[in-house]
Order: sequence, then structure tokens, then C-alpha cells
Amino acid sequence: MTAAARLPAWARPTEMIDLVRLAVPVAVSRASFMLMGLTDAVVLARHAPGQLPLVLNGWLPNGVFMGFGMGLMLGVSVMTAELNGSGRGEETGRILRRGLSVATLYGLLATLVVFVIARPLLDLLGFGPELAAPIADTTRILAVGTLGHMIGIACSFYLEALRKPNLVTAVSMSAVLLNLILDLVLVPLYGAAGVAWATTGSRFFMMAAFLVMIWRLTPAFRRSPPAPKGEFARQNKVGIGTGIANVAEWGSFNLTFVIATLVSIDSGTIYGLTVQMMGVVFMIYVGMGTATSVRVAERYGRGEAQGVREASRLGVVASVLLGLVLALILIAIRDFVAVGSLNGSDAASDGARLVPTLALMLAFAAFVTIFDGLQAVGSMALRAQGVVWAPTAIHVGSYLFVMVPLCWWLALHEGRGVWGVFIGISIASVLAGLCQVLVLEWKAARGVRVGLPRAA
Repeated sequence: MTAAARLPAWARPTEMIDLVRLAVPVAVSRASFMLMGLTDAVVLARHAPGQLPLVLNGWLPNGVFMGFGMGLMLGVSVMTAELNGSGRGEETGRILRRGLSVATLYGLLATLVVFVIARPLLDLLGFGPELAAPIADTTRILAVGTLGHMIGIACSFYLEALRKPNLVTAVSMSAVLLNLILDLVLVPLYGAAGVAWATTGSRFFMMAAFLVMIWRLTPAFRRSPPAPKGEFARQNKVGIGTGIANVAEWGSFNLTFVIATLVSIDSGTIYGLTVQMMGVVFMIYVGMGTATSVRVAERYGRGEAQGVREASRLGVVASVLLGLVLALILIAIRDFVAVGSLNGSDAASDGARLVPTLALMLAFAAFVTIFDGLQAVGSMALRAQGVVWAPTAIHVGSYLFVMVPLCWWLALHEGRGVWGVFIGISIASVLAGLCQVLVLEWKAARGVRVGLPRAA
């Protein structure tokens, strides 16, 4: 018996190579979102460090709406991968077209709502006029990009589910470069508002590029067979459940920015830069989770119950191994990142005193991200096999009902400042990661019902 044959089925080289082949470009494209945010934070911190909290808090309503929107589009990924995996790729066009309709309506509605609530929300949270007015302006500029973001997400999920992730990576990294160029031009002139316009322009660039690619290279806009009964409802069930989970996670993290800013502007800056770096790492995990989700959904569509379990377990193990590597890298470069973020120019020289605290926090954050990865991969593997509400409940419980109260209590009530906020998010991340993996294994032990209905 060969060494490969003695390995568990999920750990055989062919399975691992297939996961890596899909995960690497997806991870790079997912990291592009946070790379934009990190680029924004670094450029702004170097030119006007006091304005960084204006952008971070400007994401509070936008992050919640965009988080729900990204979750809403997950149904496009899962349903497309199931059909494509079962040899019915020509039917996937109807999945994307429905997704684009939902994305457009949702994007327009979200933009309108954010414009209305931006300033009242900040007043409600206790910001004074000197902060509320510029944060509200930044919030509204970011909201303009919601439509481009939603359509772009639907398209990128569709391409990845068709196993064309390299196209998504090419567009995403081009957008990062465009965002950097716009930052360098606009931030010296307009500060936080320049960052917001750079982000908005980059999102519409991605939308246009994706639509052209899909029109030319996929069956998205070709006539599809009629859908089987209940397909649209199932697509929305996956999306809505994920959207609620994202609202809990993204909204809660944005509330922690508020808590850190209420401690002090310095605390908001240190915490914001730490979470931006954690976010870059987290988006790599989201790429791993997306690749795992596609592989699980393909096997689900083919009716391979054992294959579903193997794909899920490989995703979890790969996430842990990847997490250890990323943690060591982040620890090794923490001083370089801290200095580069806060002490890179005369305009930002006042930030030099924050460098030691930021470097120390980045070192601790490195290991917290491992559990972030577990919760991302575990939850996406569950949703790809039809388990929607259990991972959603874990997200809501861990982030909304544990993290936010704990951060507020430790930072403001107990007086632990920015470290209180960080301890709160660390405890919530560990809880969420462990619970998602436990539910995934419980699901594997109970067995998986697989198979898709045929079109009429």
C-alpha cells in the first residue's frame, strides 16, 4: 500500500492540490478588499493620522449593509457550484441573473438608507458635532459605492464557482492598484474624503470589468432551462442566513471601532490599524473558506456524501496550518508594519509614539486570526451542504452578544482602554471558531443528505 493510500481520503495529495489550486487565487482576490482598506489606512495615517477614525467609523452603517449584501450573494456561489459540479454548468446563467437583480435592488436601497441615517446614527452613538459632521460626509461617499460593490460581488462569486478564480484575482488586484493611485492623488488634497472617493471609484471599476468578462466567457447571459421548484427560495435561504451572520460580525466589529474611538483618538488609530491588518489575514481565510465551500457544494451536487465530509475536513485542517504560517509571518513583520503605518513621514511623525503599542498588539493579533480562520471555513462548509441557521446563530451569539458588551465593559467600564477592546474581540473569535468546527463535525457524524432536483 502506498503512503498516499494510507492517508485519510481528505488529506491525499490530489485533494490538497485541488484545494490549493482554487484557494490561492480566491484568497488573493479576497485579500484585495482588505488590502484596499489597509492602503487607505496607511496613506491616510501618513498624511493625516488624526483623520483615520473618520474613515473607520464611516464604515459603521456601510459595513453592515455591505456585509449583509455579501452574504446575500453567497447563494450565487453555492448554487452555481452545485450545478457546475453535477455537469449542468449551462444552467448556471439563471442563478447569476437572479443574483444580479437582487444585488441591484439591494444596492440602491442600501445607499438610500445610509444617506438618511448617517448623521442621526452618529448623534445617537454620542459623537460630538466636530466628529459627527466629517464622519457623516465620509459615510455618504462610501455609500455611493454600494451598488458597484454588490454587482461586483455577485459576479466574482459566480466566476469562482465556475472555477475561474484567476479572472477574479486579476480584476481585484487591478482595483487595489487603482485604489492606491487614487489615494495618493486624493488624500493629500481631501484627507478622509479622498480615501472614500478612491474606494468608491475602485468598486465601480471592478463591477464594469467583471460584467465584461462574464458576458464574454460564461453562459451567464445565455438562455437557461427552467428552474426546478424551490431553487430561488433555496438560493435566498443560503444568502439571507449568511447575510444575517455577516451583519452580526461586521456590524459588531464596526461598533468596536466606535468603542475604541470613544476611549481616545490614539486608541482608535492603534486599534483601527491592528484590525485592518487582521482583516487582510482574515480575507485570506475567506478565500480558503470560499474554495472549501465550492468543493463541498460540487460534491453535494454530485450526491457524494463522503466527498462532502472529506472536502469539509480538508478545509479545516488546511485553515489551521495556514493560520500558523500567517501568524509567524505577522509576528516577524510587526515592527516593520507598525513603523511603516505610523512613522513614515514628517506629517505623521506624531504617530511615532504609538508604534510600540501597535507592534505589540499586532503580535497578539497574529494568533487570534487562527480562530478567525476556523470560523470562516467552518461556517462556509456548513452552508455549502445546506446547514444555514446554526452557523448564523454562532455568529450572532459570539459577536453581537459576547464581543460588543465585553469590549465596552473592559474598555470603558473597567478602564482597560484599547487593550480591553482587543481582549473582547479575541475571546469572541476563539468562541466562534471552536463552535463552528464542533458543529461541522457534529454534522459529519450525523451524515449528509445530498442531491439536487432536476430542472423542469
